[in-house]
This record gives sequence, structure tokens and C-alpha cells, in this order.
Amino acid sequence: MSCEISLKPIGVVISPFQNVSDNVPIQGALSPESEAVIKIYPEHAGGLRDIDGFSHLIVLYGFHRCRGSMHNVRPYMDDRERGVFSTRSPHRPNHIGLTVVRLIARDENSLRVAGVDMVDGTPVLDIKPYVPAFDSVPEARAGWMDRYLSGEEEPVSTSVKSAGEWRHE
Repeated sequence: MSCEISLKPIGVVISPFQNVSDNVPIQGALSPESEAVIKIYPEHAGGLRDIDGFSHLIVLYGFHRCRGSMHNVRPYMDDRERGVFSTRSPHRPNHIGLTVVRLIARDENSLRVAGVDMVDGTPVLDIKPYVPAFDSVPEARAGWMDRYLSGEEEPVSTSVKSAGEWRHE
């Protein structure tokens, strides 16, 4: 069964990372000090009610600079190809990204956040509150990434240093 899904951005990211080659962290958690502003479009600003009470947010966004997709990619941390669904690669069939950010402050329809891995102009598709009781799975395994996350091995890279690297060339 197949269906078309149409998504419209609810806002945009204003990020210090202008290009994918600006040492963008591969995950926001690897750069908790990197800050950005998420501007929510006025027609969606009412949805920010009560968001101030949450310390962290889940941001769903579009990888707007991606063209095409791959089933196999070489993840930034590793030196061998993996199936795209076992990675956080932006080169996915639906170009949807997810990052957990720390909410620093809200000013009207702007959210100042930390722990970003998005480039400037990234379209925001949705925001959800991070709720530890729902979103944290302490016994979770990280598959092939475990050896890097545990410190057993040094990751190949933890930020994107060139457009070619970002495109997996």
C-alpha cells in the first residue's frame, strides 16, 4: 500500500552553520554548546504554548540540501558502508532529520536552542517535547556504533568537514 504525504514547514532554523562543510556536528549531542534559533512561522506560534516548561525538545526537520538517496552509505563515524536505515545519514529516501536540542529560551515565536546539527535555513517540520519517561531507553543498544560511543574505538569523524564528505564521495 502506497500513499503520498505532503509536509509543510512550521518554521526555519537560523544556524551558525552556513554550509554543510562548516564542521557541522554529525549529531547535536556531540556539540552541546552549538546554538541556533528556531523561528516558528506566525501561523504556528500558538502551538508553542506551554513549551517553556520543557528542558529539551525533539526537532524533526527536512534535509533540504539533499538530492537523491542511497541505500548504502559510509557513516561519518565509521570506515565501511552500512544500510542507510542503520545510520543517521541525511541521504535517506525521505530526507527527514531528528535532533534532540536543549531549550535555552523562548521569545515570542523564536526558540533559542543548543545542541544543533542543522545548517542555516533548515525547514522545521515538527517539534515535540522530550519526555524522559517516554523517550529514554536505558537498555537500548546502538549496534555498530556501540564500539565508538563506548570509547573502545576512535570514530573516523564527528563533524562534516567538506561537501564531498557530506555527499559520501
